[in-house]
Amino acid sequence: MSLLQGHQQDLEALSRASRRRRLIPRAGHDFSSNDYLGLAAAPELREAFAEALARGVPVGSGGSRLLRGNHEEHERLEAEAAAFFGSESALFFSSGYAANAALLSTLPQRGDLIVHDELIHASSHEGMRLSRADATAARHNDPIAFEETVGEWRQSGGTGRAWIAIESLYSMDGDMAPLDALITIADRHDAILLIDEAHATGIFGEGGRGLAAHLEGRGNVVTIRTCGKALGCEGALVCGPTIVRDFLINRGRAFIFSTAPSPLIAAGVRAALRLIADKPERRARLLNLIEHAARALVPLGASPTGSQIMPLIIGDEAATMAVAATLQQGGFDVRGIRPPTVAPGTSRLRISLTLNVDEEAVDALAAALAEARR
Repeated sequence: MSLLQGHQQDLEALSRASRRRRLIPRAGHDFSSNDYLGLAAAPELREAFAEALARGVPVGSGGSRLLRGNHEEHERLEAEAAAFFGSESALFFSSGYAANAALLSTLPQRGDLIVHDELIHASSHEGMRLSRADATAARHNDPIAFEETVGEWRQSGGTGRAWIAIESLYSMDGDMAPLDALITIADRHDAILLIDEAHATGIFGEGGRGLAAHLEGRGNVVTIRTCGKALGCEGALVCGPTIVRDFLINRGRAFIFSTAPSPLIAAGVRAALRLIADKPERRARLLNLIEHAARALVPLGASPTGSQIMPLIIGDEAATMAVAATLQQGGFDVRGIRPPTVAPGTSRLRISLTLNVDEEAVDALAAALAEARR
């Protein structure tokens, strides 16, 4: 009997439910990646990496930031990111998952309450699972639900700090959070607003600074800026008050005990921030593509989100995956999303718009989608 027989049985159960994941090569027109501005393979970024290598920036860090892994490229990136986004400080993590997990497992303390949007990312759930604070979900994008939850907690004797955890742009629904209403609630209840800007950074807000750009710099706002999506690199920046950075450095186990991110990647993210600032035409092209796609795809059932993420909810898992397979065979990389990533009965095509495609490719996708659904 295999020592991992239970694991094999679990995989077989996933196979029977047609939910067993596998890795497949990238192919066809890109309607699934998060490389929204097409920077991942941009010549400007390649040149920046080559220049960094030429001046001796190492590929590996060699250790954690608190040992010998701290490099001047990390510190330059954090200083430039804080200046770009308008925060007091920034701290660089190896991924958005690591940043979210560290933030929510470290900052809220015993006796505090985390109120999170019911559709928040799995990485945030991982942080809450490790947190000393209690956590509860609020209805998606419903400010009244957030306020009622915090208010009821106070009335029942809650005396700690309330933390409101949300995304500014949700990765599977493509809709945007009511940030102004939520910061008003945070102010009223002396709460801290944690905003994951993963899918908005580089695209929305003044100069591509995200949907929460107008809130950055406040003492009760902390943002997570993912570098592996519109910025075309990898890693994530936690931006907020200096005390948040210092506390994560001293108490954040995911930061303390992890090998530091590559200094070369830090140099690349610095270049990506400069591209965002110096090339506003990229954002303008993407926004035009979003408008074009809405005209082509909303009549076929896609949600009019106003963002680069346009889900088309089919509902049935098998039907969703069949349509996705048909589109992939036709040369369109569109992925089906099903439970447990989304709620039962809401399986969908997640159509992602990037500058790796153009209007002609969008129109071709619309024609193929209409045929596939027939």
